[in-house]
Amino acid sequence: MAAIYKRELKAFFCSVIGWLYLAVMMAVMGIYFYLLNLLVGYPTISYMLQSVAFLIVFTIPILTMRSLAEERKYKTDQLILTAPISVGKIVMGKYLALVTLFAIPLVLFGITPPILRSVGRFQLGLSYTSLLGFLLYGCLGLAIGLLASSLTESVVVSAILTLVFMFAGYIMSGFSGIISAYGTTGFSDFVVKILNCFDMVGRFDILSSGYFEVGAVVYYITFTGFVLFCVTQSIQKRRYAFAGRGIKIGAYSIFNILVAAVLTILVNIGLNYIPEQYTSFDVTVNKIFTLTEDTIQYVENLSQDVTIYVLADENSKDGDVDLMLKNLQGYSEHIQVEYVSPIANPMFYYNYTSAQPSENSLIVVSGNESMVIDYYDLYVFQTDYTTYESEVVGSDIEGQLVSAIMSVTADDTPKFYMLLGHNELVFDEKFESALVKENIDYEYIQLNTMDEIPGDADAIVINAPISDYSEDEVDKVLSYLDNGGNAFIIPTWTEESMNNFEQILEYYGVSLVDGVIVEADRSRYYQTPYNLFPNIIYGDITQAIYDGTVLAPLSRGLSYDEYSEDIWYIPFLTTSEDAFSKTDMLSLQDFHKGSQDIDGPFVIGMKIEKPAQNGAISQAVIVATEQMFAEDTDNVVPGYNVKLFGGIVASLAEREISVTVPIKYYEIGNLAFSAETVKVASRIILVIVVACIVLAVFIPLRRRHK
Repeated sequence: MAAIYKRELKAFFCSVIGWLYLAVMMAVMGIYFYLLNLLVGYPTISYMLQSVAFLIVFTIPILTMRSLAEERKYKTDQLILTAPISVGKIVMGKYLALVTLFAIPLVLFGITPPILRSVGRFQLGLSYTSLLGFLLYGCLGLAIGLLASSLTESVVVSAILTLVFMFAGYIMSGFSGIISAYGTTGFSDFVVKILNCFDMVGRFDILSSGYFEVGAVVYYITFTGFVLFCVTQSIQKRRYAFAGRGIKIGAYSIFNILVAAVLTILVNIGLNYIPEQYTSFDVTVNKIFTLTEDTIQYVENLSQDVTIYVLADENSKDGDVDLMLKNLQGYSEHIQVEYVSPIANPMFYYNYTSAQPSENSLIVVSGNESMVIDYYDLYVFQTDYTTYESEVVGSDIEGQLVSAIMSVTADDTPKFYMLLGHNELVFDEKFESALVKENIDYEYIQLNTMDEIPGDADAIVINAPISDYSEDEVDKVLSYLDNGGNAFIIPTWTEESMNNFEQILEYYGVSLVDGVIVEADRSRYYQTPYNLFPNIIYGDITQAIYDGTVLAPLSRGLSYDEYSEDIWYIPFLTTSEDAFSKTDMLSLQDFHKGSQDIDGPFVIGMKIEKPAQNGAISQAVIVATEQMFAEDTDNVVPGYNVKLFGGIVASLAEREISVTVPIKYYEIGNLAFSAETVKVASRIILVIVVACIVLAVFIPLRRRHK
């Protein structure tokens, strides 16, 4: 086998085909690498590989057309047929030579991810998974080309057969999608499943999407092995025909091929019965396809049956949605998923809503409760106002699904009232979305228009008022709290006197430390000492963020009697001992401690429990910075401030666990290269391409003159 491998590999590099193939592949891959990775700065080479996948369709026939057909034409195959070596070794020798040539450009571009990673945050796992998918796709194509070459003695016929097979495998995904979209019978579903067996590029797309799916790898390996087995049977049949034993061996070869085909199909079908969490792995940096620990814990403890109807034909389903549904099913036997074809059953949604949902929308049902999630709510879209085109920039599939499951299985829906009338802040859309995901109903009210806080209030929210409350308004708030009401209070610094508002804090025995906190410990702040990375104390509010980091800009300290016997204080965010509160608010650019500044450490977030009337307990959560609950702040520590917010509202709603899943954004930021780096990289690629072209011309001419 080694001798055949060396002979075949040498033949490629002693002819124009090998060097020309390398020149074409390096040129096209280099162009896309230059445009997508160097100029645009995409942090993965998967986009480049997906863009050049079409090259496999056209280059594989050229590489494989002469492998066996030419030897058969010139009768040199008789030396192989009579050689004292097994047919399997002959086939593997030729095949490995083809794979080696095909892999050379991939190896060269395979060294780029670590280099690109040194520039910034990079999708290393995704890049190498995509590279593996490209290699496996090419390996299957090479096996098909070798099979076509073994069936004929015409090089042209071999190339055409391979091209037809490769092109069919390339378009099969779209072709089966058309049939599944318009077919409504069981027969059309059967046809689609058969066609999907020949979808060669679909598995590569899966591996390039950020999900390492064992099934995709097994598909390529098993079908490549099956095709190579067919090649050996084809040659074996001719070897025995050459020896005069063709009929019996021919029947034996067909039987072997059928057995191998059945085994290949059974192995691939068998993978469908293995839970998704054991066969699929998220390789993205931001773990787009991975269930959060909170979701897993919640789903594992689910005690009610939930059915999720997907308004789509199973053969035209959204891959990301299907993947998330399978992950959920893998952690709970109480979750069932059913696909409902809008064509076969167009009025199904009328059982749950009068408004027609989009295709691939979800209907989550438990008992008599149901909730519809429109397909377009599962993703985050961003509009380019120069072209007025929208693109998907993030996924909210997990968050929407978990929120819907919580909604249909919950006994009741808590009600929060947001107090307005004193220039309070309104939460950003990201944080309002967290309220919705926690299945909390909320409403904005003004106290001066009401006689009292509504009796159905599970909690009130006071978000950074900058003008003082009236005495009447304070009485309404204190009356509500003294009857066992709960409050989420976010005080802020203001030049105006807030004596009445401070009575609300005093109800819980809390006052604000004068000034704004400066963190002297360099490891505990972001960019400037006013942007704090506070210590997180584990508790019911912080269990989802305990291993992470939150950002608390422009925080104030909370003062209280920690030895109080009547009120229970539970701090969950604190500063380091090196922190101090700067009392001179006009010198915020001065990070040095002055004589009037107050020494830390400080509590900036705490939960409080105070006995109220009739044996009730009034709970409050106070976080002394409104900047903590702003979208720009959360973007610095992606999702952790939102998770903290979810933990707070879940605690006030008296829930045992918060499952606020932030939106998962696809982009992790583009890489930025200097003009000199781009120039050098492009010149290196150009030199390699030109060298391959020169060798493609020079080597045949040199052999001709010998």
